[in-house]
Amino acid sequence: MKSKSCCNQVKQARAIERWQFTLYLLVAACLLGMPARVRGDAPGWMHAAVSAPLPVHDEKTNAVLLYEEQDVNVISTDKIKTTIRRAYKILRPDGRDYGMVFVPFNSPGQKINGLHGWCIPAQGKDYDVKANKEGAEVSLPKIEGSELITDVKAKVIAIPAPDVGNIVGYEYELEEQPLVLQDGWSFQRHIPVGESHYQLQLPAGWEYRAHLLNYPDIKPEPAGTNVWRWSVSNVKAIREEDQMPPLPGVAGEMIVSFFPPGGAPGKVFSNWREMGIWYKGLTSGRLDASAEIKQKVAALTSSSPDTLAKMRVLASFVQHDIRYVAIELGIGGYQPHSAAEVFAHHYGDCKDKAGLLSALLREIGVDSYYVVINSERGSVASDTPANVEAFDHAILAVSVPKDGKDPSLVATLQHPKLGRILFFDPTNELTPFGEIGGYLQANYGLLVTPDGGELVQLPTQTPRMNGVRRTGKLTLDASGNVRGDIEEVRLGDRAWSQRWILRTVTKDSDRVKAIENLLSSSLSNYVITKALIENLNVTDQPFGFKYTFEARNYAKNAGDLILVRPRVLGVKSSAILETKEPRQFPVEFEGPVSDSDNFEIALPQGYVVDDLPPPVDADFGFASYHSKTEAKGNVIAYTRTFEVKELSVPISKAEELKKFYRIIASDERNTAVLKTAK
Repeated sequence: MKSKSCCNQVKQARAIERWQFTLYLLVAACLLGMPARVRGDAPGWMHAAVSAPLPVHDEKTNAVLLYEEQDVNVISTDKIKTTIRRAYKILRPDGRDYGMVFVPFNSPGQKINGLHGWCIPAQGKDYDVKANKEGAEVSLPKIEGSELITDVKAKVIAIPAPDVGNIVGYEYELEEQPLVLQDGWSFQRHIPVGESHYQLQLPAGWEYRAHLLNYPDIKPEPAGTNVWRWSVSNVKAIREEDQMPPLPGVAGEMIVSFFPPGGAPGKVFSNWREMGIWYKGLTSGRLDASAEIKQKVAALTSSSPDTLAKMRVLASFVQHDIRYVAIELGIGGYQPHSAAEVFAHHYGDCKDKAGLLSALLREIGVDSYYVVINSERGSVASDTPANVEAFDHAILAVSVPKDGKDPSLVATLQHPKLGRILFFDPTNELTPFGEIGGYLQANYGLLVTPDGGELVQLPTQTPRMNGVRRTGKLTLDASGNVRGDIEEVRLGDRAWSQRWILRTVTKDSDRVKAIENLLSSSLSNYVITKALIENLNVTDQPFGFKYTFEARNYAKNAGDLILVRPRVLGVKSSAILETKEPRQFPVEFEGPVSDSDNFEIALPQGYVVDDLPPPVDADFGFASYHSKTEAKGNVIAYTRTFEVKELSVPISKAEELKKFYRIIASDERNTAVLKTAK
């Protein structure tokens, strides 16, 4: 439920200095133009940073955050004022982006006061810029996966002269009417931090609870009556690595909850159970079925032979007939619209679709429960404190009937009170009922029940539920050309990803590009002569490719010998760990997977096998790889399997993973030697 939109994968911070979307930068550039270089003295807190030592950094660092201050003044349950100050030093040309400041806010519940920026150049006098004069107020750009209608806007300023060697900074006040009495201090990021401070002021009689994530404990210092101050210094940067955990799972952060005397119903919680009660209150009365919903359920399920069949048809209806559209105004970023409203308009976001499905299932006597979760596995851990900002997505946990023994229901958990429950994501149009995508497997979500909430870990599906089964019958000629037929069967996320790529493609010539991308990773000179796609829109069946191709000069002539690679297609090796810098974070896989290749290559007339690559048997626990090359008459038969069994490989096993990938790479390069028959 972060960034208001439960299923919006665009995460926003209190201030976004380095916006990741080029479109937003272009919008701001058009609105602001080149900032006028107005002279104005920077404040004392910025000048104090000029002489501060730079935090530890390397030669690739574009900028460092010299100083950061977040002063939170809790005035009442309905009013909080927060002052933000930041100062950066630009070290490389790419660091100029830190001169563009975006401060998002939700109107009318939030207001930005006094956004003011400065530049302290290495030579000459200071520059300044004020939002009320040179800045702009913009709405978020409409990008795929974002809201259709939202009240999130941003104040924007472009600080003059953000050049190498200069210091840029800004400050502003955020005045808000909080939905919950909770705050976050994110003090670690992708650049080094010199100093970061968090100050909290509470009214008399109030209490707080602070919880550190991914960082050693920090003790606050008293800074006045009911005022506390936390500080960190020389915080190292988080270097981005391929397949690393998401930033919330590794970055230092503090979650602070505020507790007024006597409590504040609907605005405060201290644990997951209480957060579940809070969210249950947001959904109260919104899952009731209208007369139209009752009629639709009856029509959809009239020919279904049993409860499980009815569940499937209702799930399919919400998946495919209710469009994903997010309209989020005020508390609408957290609270679902009523099921009747979603059904009437035939659109909604993740929490709306989950709510409608819950209402539909209730009409056939099946209970279901909200699960709020993060769409990036690893963002929430078992020790994460109850935190409204932890989640950005909503799915459903559905009670499985006692006679629901269908083996296709694999995404299930045996709950001590609720019985067997099935997790299902109605927003994901391409994953069939009974399964969940890799992004949800082993992920932690808040299960919302009548008794409150509890943090549960979703199940991990077996590798066989996700993979590519590829078979090929090929013929090699004496010139080294190979031709033949390939058949691929794709399951789970392997099927989901291809269906997603092809979801808007209408021309057959464009659909073939997906096959071309596969071939181009293994072959340098090929032609596809025939191609067929199977079960593109039938999501409860395996997705398939069938194609015929020719590749010239695939095998290499060496005198009277021919060198041919038995592994014709598919790359399982990876150079992810072939870097100069040591790995900092675990390697995360998208999900369990089991892929297989079986190729038969008929030899050219007059040739026989002289030498074959050795078999490979590599099992490292977290993953395994097995291959074998055999001569069967006039055919070379190559078989291999690649399996990922654990979703995360810790740093302690990084060298093992590197060795594993090198073994695969060697096997993928190996060649068989053919000679002329005597």
